[in-house]
Amino acid sequence: MSTAKHRMRDKKMRNQPINVTYSSQGSSHWRNGGGTPTGRGHDLSPHPWGHGSSHSGHAQGGGWVRGHQREGHGGYPQALPTHITASAFAKARAAEVNAMLMAVTKTTGSSHVFGGLPKHMRRRAMSHNTKRLPCRLRDMANNMAGQKMKKEQSKSKSRKARRRHGNMLLEFNRRQRKNLWLETHIWHAKRFHVVKRWGYCLGDRPTYKCYRACYRAMSSHCLLQDMSYYCCVELQGPGEQLLAALSKCVVPAGPTFAAAMCVSGRRQGSVVVYRAGQYPLQPLGPVTFLWRPTTQGRGGQEDQGSQGSTHRQLWIWAHPTMKTDLLPELQAVCQCSEAVLPPAPVDLPVPQPAPTPTLAPGPGAGPEAAQTSGSGSKRKWSSREPEAAGPPAKKLLGYSTISATTPVTWRSSTTGIVISDLTMEMVRYRLIGPLSHSVLTETLAPATHTDATGKSRPSPFWWPDHCRDDCNMSLHQQQAGVFNMLRGVYSTAEVPAGSVLGLTVDDPRLTLPNKRSKAVTWSYGTMPSVVSGVNEERRRELMLKGIPEPLSQSSLWDRSVRDNVTHNKMTDQEVNRLRNDVLVPGSRLPTPLQGRVPVLLVQQSGKSQGTEMGSWGAGWDLLLPKAWGMAFWVPLVYRGVRIGGLRMSLKHTQNKGEPHFPHDYPDCPAGARFQEEQEAELLAKFRRRPPAKRTNYIKHGCLAPFRCPWQQLVEEWELIVKEEEGGGGEDAVVPMEQEVTPPQSNFTVLRNRKSLRQLSAWCRPTSSKCQRARNPGSTPQLNRNVAASLLSSHGGSSLVWIRLSLVTKGQPEQHALVCVPTAEDLQLVRKEPGCTGPQEPLHTDHFKSRVKRPRKKDHNKPGTSSSSSANLTNPSSSCTSALTLGLWPEPLPSVTSHCSRVTLGWVTQGDFSLSAGCGEALGLLSLTGLLHTLLRQPDGQRGLVLLRNPGSLQYRFAKINIEV
Repeated sequence: MSTAKHRMRDKKMRNQPINVTYSSQGSSHWRNGGGTPTGRGHDLSPHPWGHGSSHSGHAQGGGWVRGHQREGHGGYPQALPTHITASAFAKARAAEVNAMLMAVTKTTGSSHVFGGLPKHMRRRAMSHNTKRLPCRLRDMANNMAGQKMKKEQSKSKSRKARRRHGNMLLEFNRRQRKNLWLETHIWHAKRFHVVKRWGYCLGDRPTYKCYRACYRAMSSHCLLQDMSYYCCVELQGPGEQLLAALSKCVVPAGPTFAAAMCVSGRRQGSVVVYRAGQYPLQPLGPVTFLWRPTTQGRGGQEDQGSQGSTHRQLWIWAHPTMKTDLLPELQAVCQCSEAVLPPAPVDLPVPQPAPTPTLAPGPGAGPEAAQTSGSGSKRKWSSREPEAAGPPAKKLLGYSTISATTPVTWRSSTTGIVISDLTMEMVRYRLIGPLSHSVLTETLAPATHTDATGKSRPSPFWWPDHCRDDCNMSLHQQQAGVFNMLRGVYSTAEVPAGSVLGLTVDDPRLTLPNKRSKAVTWSYGTMPSVVSGVNEERRRELMLKGIPEPLSQSSLWDRSVRDNVTHNKMTDQEVNRLRNDVLVPGSRLPTPLQGRVPVLLVQQSGKSQGTEMGSWGAGWDLLLPKAWGMAFWVPLVYRGVRIGGLRMSLKHTQNKGEPHFPHDYPDCPAGARFQEEQEAELLAKFRRRPPAKRTNYIKHGCLAPFRCPWQQLVEEWELIVKEEEGGGGEDAVVPMEQEVTPPQSNFTVLRNRKSLRQLSAWCRPTSSKCQRARNPGSTPQLNRNVAASLLSSHGGSSLVWIRLSLVTKGQPEQHALVCVPTAEDLQLVRKEPGCTGPQEPLHTDHFKSRVKRPRKKDHNKPGTSSSSSANLTNPSSSCTSALTLGLWPEPLPSVTSHCSRVTLGWVTQGDFSLSAGCGEALGLLSLTGLLHTLLRQPDGQRGLVLLRNPGSLQYRFAKINIEV
């Protein structure tokens, strides 16, 4: 018998009684209380079972032999015992019974209860599903599973219970306590990769391939985005006090909140906000603002704007990462330190089907009959009332999930200004593309008038009271006329940028088409009579002068109207009942009194900088009251728009050549926080890869592949210029051995338009194909005196926003290096215009030996682990443990002179541009380094730089474009 079988036999017979012995000749003597006829039992050598058995029953005479053996071959004896002792026999049998019971009840190894089953009945599925075991063993298996099985049994309810209306509302409200959900979150969660950013759950990119389709939509049709995560801050008070306070936070000689076209309410403005009195240092970021028009047509309705022209109302829209910096700054400059506690929540009645006559069960039945009838329906209207102590009857939208005692309003007793946080109180959709106006005109319909009967009776809805004033209805008709004129506009870019149009529309769910179709523009031969009858002069005046100031007014500015529209919104179930009761399928549904919604349409300008792709990416922003998000989202989707997420929003600004917040604002607090988070994310992703599959950035000469040390860059360039002025020579650079510890960040991005125009002319900006150049005009010629004057006015710690276009093939990546070409590089590109560029020599990784792990045999030796880590190199063991293979440790050496080409800056966005047909990148360069480079380049090759990706050694020539 083999050794494995012996071990198995010994394990099974470990607890067997020692009552049978074997002789070396093969005969056995039973120690069971009896004796043999020969009486030679004392001469036999005892061998207990499992302790003296040999490997082969035929090789030796003694030992246990498996199977029945014939006589003469070590088999069973022929003689039986002559007598039996009762006590000894019972004792031997009792020991055998005990051994048998122990073998049956004891679990073996990891088998647990499966040891009680024959091998042919054991299944692998029994280990995780006890229902596959026999009934007699299930209880034992459940007891052995213990607490884990108990948790799984009480983990969740059944699907039927979870899909109940009240439980779904509880789950909806619970899951957005930490990260807020937009009203379109569930729609996006089914079709997008959702990420948690800035306290929200936002759609990043679709789950299907649509990158080129989204670009085509932005270029030729329409792309839809949900921008409701942007924060809105409302300021109310005397106009003079508002302008005086806000003037401290903007550029003195640049765009301000007091622009003539914006302060009237006709246009939307945009500025870069700074800390009070700190310009050009400490910027906070860009914001867009919208003033409420001063011209009122509200008649007798109570309105803050009717108190006088000095009382104004302002909305400021900012990115959510900027809110923590902007809101305290506004409170400081407006002296609004007194917090106003929000009013106690009012329990509003649940909407009943009584206001809608078509929901009654019969022609003569009233509300009581509507509740008692319909016994065949699955859910009755009367079933909502008894559940007063149950789950809430509505979803908690927006900031309704925060504590009721959290203040969202602050006032000032000295200036009379009131600041309110309107975050998530309004829905904002952005439509990008030349046919955005066509999508809006097909989706929205101006609100219909209500009947004149019953004007004396008060209405719970806002629209009947609004229609009682003739001035309001006249204003509504003018707004509807301008909105209808938009149907005859060929492109969205024809309307002046920033134009604002107020409007009241019907519920778009009432006009939802049966099938999804694509909205197209109307030619003059196919226009309906309602559009073709409009005077052509009025349409031309609209495109030249924009929307008149009175037509920018909207009831959306009134909080009472917004709350009324939000709480009286018809549910989808009620709309479906209306659609079911209509006589002719597909016809327009009757508009109920609660089906009028005030909106605001704001025109968004396209590409306004540079000479290429003018007005590309223009569109409209649609502002709605809270809770009406999906009611407008689905009708817009049914008009054939494409949906974009955060990634497509980044590509939109990249194609426009504009900086994207907070990615491209490193001098702002939000931009600095974003870069830290991005570095941590990229570093964690890099470390998750196996060491053999990582890119060794040290060998590629890349000091910081996951971030851009801007402060160290501007300081080193200031040192280079000072050394040259002191006689250090033209090629003076910071020594590579010098390690720079960056102090507190004090660099800024140059945003002065006059200085940017000069730099743009000196760089000779051309198109991506180098086909045309801008006329420099009256720009002074570049020389050392002009460059020194520009540096002295803005300081050496400034960065310049630039756009790079590759001359040949290549695709720039994020954090790519922008370097200065040498004289040999410029001579090479002059001789061979299509050359790819020089290559960076491979660097040596001096830290590779420090990161190597000790060998396995060293781990087995006692004391070698500590000695080997201590004897690695000169650095301490703590520094050695922080090293990562392929990355430079902190502090970094000189970032300008580390490579064979001097570094000017880095790329923040880079990709292949579908609009230009070549690789394009956006980034920031040192102002000192840029002027230093332009002064030493020939006139025909000014603005030519080298670009190299972090994981590549190949340099590629690129052209600098500074678009203003």
